Amino acid sequence: MKKKLLSILVCASMISAMLAGCGSKGTDETASSSSNESTTESKDASDLTIAILVKNAGNPYNEKESAGFQKVIEDAGATCIVKAPESATAEAQITMINELVAQHVDAIAIAGNDPDALQPALKEAMSQGIKVLSLDSSVNSDSRLVHVNQAGIELIGQTLVDAVADLAGESGGEFAILSATSQATNQNAWIESMQAELEKDARGLKLVKIAYGDDEFQKSVDETEALIKNYPDLKVICAPTTVGIMAAAKVVTDKGLTDTIKVTGLGLPSEMADYIGEDAVCPYMYLWNPLDIGALAAYTALELVGGTITGAAGETFTAGDLGDNNGAYEIVKAADGGTEIILGSPFKFDPSNIEDWKTVY
Repeated sequence: MKKKLLSILVCASMISAMLAGCGSKGTDETASSSSNESTTESKDASDLTIAILVKNAGNPYNEKESAGFQKVIEDAGATCIVKAPESATAEAQITMINELVAQHVDAIAIAGNDPDALQPALKEAMSQGIKVLSLDSSVNSDSRLVHVNQAGIELIGQTLVDAVADLAGESGGEFAILSATSQATNQNAWIESMQAELEKDARGLKLVKIAYGDDEFQKSVDETEALIKNYPDLKVICAPTTVGIMAAAKVVTDKGLTDTIKVTGLGLPSEMADYIGEDAVCPYMYLWNPLDIGALAAYTALELVGGTITGAAGETFTAGDLGDNNGAYEIVKAADGGTEIILGSPFKFDPSNIEDWKTVY
């Protein structure tokens, strides 16, 4: 993911930038989402502590994000703190944010469970000079310097609707969405994009239900069973969450309904390999590499702390060899009025490549 030489170069660049641009903390300085100044004292990389706070523990997708993040931070010579609450709630994340503020970390990268509820805690963190960024599931634009996004929202929505239409067949039919939590900003944005795509070209599709499994496997199983029971003409379940797609695929397969109901969405190859096939419950699905999302967030955090970027639109930096352009990234305007960095395009997993990818992540 990141060559050792590149790690050393990035680290050296970061230290140089800090030595050139960072002064001592003033008594009246505060950090905001638009701040262009660093409020941390100049530090060697070995003195930096950078944290990642994901949605919840026991979520394989979150674990991969954290692993990618941790590798980049530690390769740069800094200390990495990984936080994951037991449940995917804002309250649990707020407690951990406050703990990280008390530890005087230099940066926090967070996958938010509820953007509105998290805002006071995150703004307080920024007022203490902590660089705050979000990844995967964004927080409010006033609560962050920049967001690290998997792929463009409209592209994801269009891709998922195209998949549902393809699996439903020429006549269309009923389909349902099995999401994560009702407050998940990324899930909600993708679903809204899907609905906008359906308004432009429904292709005979009828969205009958948006169910929420809260990114918990058993609840996602229960929601899938309810969908099958309540909508006997259901043709497709689209789950834009790795926990949901695996639960839906298992339920439909176990019930012997793979000839009548298909499942697609966003899933981990290692978890979905047994369910992917031309005649299986999931002919194909999409995702991006969560290791890379974590890594990109880590590069971004290092650049923010080093002062080489502020999170403003138009700024550019290099993140190892990630993405579609050999590690080159530009910060762009986000739909919520803030800014974001887009990792790349969704990747399609199907019978032709799933065996190669299932051992990767």
